Amino acid sequence: MGGYTRAQVAAMVDHTLLKPEATAADVEKLVTEAADLGVFSVCVSPSLVAAAADVRPAGLVVAAVAGFPSGKHLAEVKARESQLAVAAGAAEIDMVIDVGAALAGDLNATAAEVAAVRAAAPGATLKVIVESAALLEFAGEALLQDVCRAAAGAGADFVKTSTGFHPSGGASTRAVELMARAVGDGVGVKASGGIRTAEAAVAMLDAGATRLGLSGTRAVLDGLTG
Repeated sequence: MGGYTRAQVAAMVDHTLLKPEATAADVEKLVTEAADLGVFSVCVSPSLVAAAADVRPAGLVVAAVAGFPSGKHLAEVKARESQLAVAAGAAEIDMVIDVGAALAGDLNATAAEVAAVRAAAPGATLKVIVESAALLEFAGEALLQDVCRAAAGAGADFVKTSTGFHPSGGASTRAVELMARAVGDGVGVKASGGIRTAEAAVAMLDAGATRLGLSGTRAVLDGLTG
């Protein structure tokens, strides 16, 4: 489908479990399934990073969220949370920006909090969640792109569409297109939130996504061949 094989898509997936009720036993099952599916990483809450790291097979990356899901945490808190997650075994951090600050036009605040997390976790891959649906709903395309450029300029390795928890919605192909255009080739784009079919996943990749955040990963991959 769309020129992508199952293995190619799997290698771009963060297999995700961020439900508040998730347990260490659930994370162990997540890691087992991730290994079976051949995905790139598992993405879990900070308190469950150690549980994932303890059982992960070689080659499977552990990612953790920071400032999740509201983003209304102090930059210092996001930085420390990221630092602790890396110490527990995370190699990637998915941080949420303060969307309200961005909507108010304070892109210096956006850049500062991204830079704080970057400094606290210098060796980790940093993905910055901008809540693209909310930015598009409340401000428009120009601000979404400006926020992505601010994040990239402050050290983001990826810009990411969504937490999947915001009422404005998750990923859209339009958001991915805008984000990819804003950051260029040097920064990745992660599409996450509401991607439940192979068709939707391929559409995000065609729009410019270089990573996918999925919770129903098996169902998506089962829609692909090859």
